[in-house]
Amino acid sequence: MSDGITEITPDDLTLGWLMQPLDGTDQTGELASAVIVALGTDRRADEADELPAIDADDRRGWWGDTGAAEIWDGWPIGSRLWLLARAAIRPAGARQGSTLALAETYAYEALQPLIARGIASRVVVVADRVGTERIDVVVTIYRGPRDAVALRFQNLWTGIVA
Repeated sequence: MSDGITEITPDDLTLGWLMQPLDGTDQTGELASAVIVALGTDRRADEADELPAIDADDRRGWWGDTGAAEIWDGWPIGSRLWLLARAAIRPAGARQGSTLALAETYAYEALQPLIARGIASRVVVVADRVGTERIDVVVTIYRGPRDAVALRFQNLWTGIVA
């Protein structure tokens, strides 16, 4: 942990990690686990989304999301971060839009159910370019008067060099 932010790397995402206490803010690891599921699971792409592979028609997602709201009062699980798999890291002024802004948007969208269900009062997502081809994301979850939980997902996305 650095600066109060729990560091999570791809190698950390194991059952053993999930069973360990993080720090004083989320002893059970349940909130961190929910964030990992939200960001690490592929959400179904919207019809307007451009798929990463030219000949792809797989919009991914979980079959249980179909009708989830109507059937069991659920919500779509996962993020659309997978859509950035072949994207170059573009700056803010790029015609196609900033890759960092898209990463933040997709991560925030995936975490919206935490706010909608009253688990969090606010969620802040900040994407950070690390080197030439890596994006890390810091997610800070505010829960009213309780301590905020900050998680850094290292190497959340690696793509084509800009």
